[in-house]
Amino acid sequence: MKFEVWEKFYEKILADFGFSRDDDNKSAVILNEILFKSNTYSFEGIQTFIDESTDNNTTFVIFGAGPSLKNHIIEFKEMENKTSSFHEFFTIAADGATSALLEEDIVPDVVVTDLDGKMDDLLIANKKGSIFVIHAHGNNLDLINEYADKFNKSIGTTQDKPFGKLYNFGGFTDGDRAVFLAVELGAHNILLCGMDFGKYVTKYSRPNLHEDIALADDMKVKKLSYAEILIKWIEDNENVIIEFLD
Repeated sequence: MKFEVWEKFYEKILADFGFSRDDDNKSAVILNEILFKSNTYSFEGIQTFIDESTDNNTTFVIFGAGPSLKNHIIEFKEMENKTSSFHEFFTIAADGATSALLEEDIVPDVVVTDLDGKMDDLLIANKKGSIFVIHAHGNNLDLINEYADKFNKSIGTTQDKPFGKLYNFGGFTDGDRAVFLAVELGAHNILLCGMDFGKYVTKYSRPNLHEDIALADDMKVKKLSYAEILIKWIEDNENVIIEFLD
């Protein structure tokens, strides 16, 4: 998605949620400074990895942290066991979905995160080889300051205009940003797992949750609604087939 197109969505999101564009950019400036000092990738580095790991028939499997996640991971493992092709699947986890994947001994190829998932699991995935796409927005400055330099093989993204070490492929939540990233990486086929867009959250999206599943607050429901709208935009405007795992 070109920034000029994304900016129209972005301005609507800022108005709808009452978010501060200045705060988004303050976090972006700090993340950019950290990435300049750290062992970071470039987008071209990720693209090289993609080219070595995929072909035109590869399905990019994107895991959100919705209530269907665990069942979908089991289904995915069954699918994976039936194929002998190294290039059959490429996996991208949206933040907290990483924890559920690790529980099933799956290390995602890429993790898209604003760093509010279970930090121990995010760091483990990175140590085991996951490339991290770390996002800056107005509400995660403290997390960026504390953790952004702990990750190897990482790139940064921003809500606003890209600059320095930061990219903007489009997207708002970790889940739909993962879909925009897959499109940018050349995906032709995308399979969505754990993407429910409903009124419930799980312990994977809210690590401090005392239950496995709970009702989402109004802001989370609204965020999921935007994620659904943005993924529908991709379906309508990009040369990619998007399917939901049943």
